[in-house]
Amino acid sequence: MIMKRAQILMSIFALLCPVSTQRADDIPKRFNFDRYSAMLDRSPFAVATAVALPVAGADFAKDLYVGNAARSPEGDMVTIASTADTNFKEYLTTKGPVDGYGIASIEWSDRVGATKVTISKDGKFATIGFNEALLAAQPVPNVQPILPPPGANVPPRLKPAPIPTLPTPPPHRRGVIQRNPPANPVPNVPPPVPPGT
Repeated sequence: MIMKRAQILMSIFALLCPVSTQRADDIPKRFNFDRYSAMLDRSPFAVATAVALPVAGADFAKDLYVGNAARSPEGDMVTIASTADTNFKEYLTTKGPVDGYGIASIEWSDRVGATKVTISKDGKFATIGFNEALLAAQPVPNVQPILPPPGANVPPRLKPAPIPTLPTPPPHRRGVIQRNPPANPVPNVPPPVPPGT
């Protein structure tokens, strides 16, 4: 048995040695990096010249915020103000630009201070919102509904029907059900009354 095992191992070793030496000759040699220098010089993906970034001018809306926004049948209105210049206020409408400022779009929101306004000036656009510091400092005003002018043709409002109030019924209770009832049920008979009582 040991002899057979030794013969098998010797034959495996004899087969693997020539294969391993033959494989070592098949590995290609590494080329010098200079071989690729011509491709790098004329690469279609190379940057031709470094482009200098334009100097960023002052953002026209960096200090602006929405002071007020309202909807109207004639057009939406927005008041913009500046945190840097307290005297700056522009009253913009969707009808047209005012002093170079115009309304591009309004993203209305039901939450207080969440409405966003995209304004434009000289072909530049910026999205501004309400001033968070001012909103936090001021209490939320009690909003009164806008009433129509007297004499306006307003359809009458329908009042909801009153909900009748009924007494709450007692809860339904089910009797106790025995798990293993006796084989012969005992009739529920009242005890006999002793004579003379």
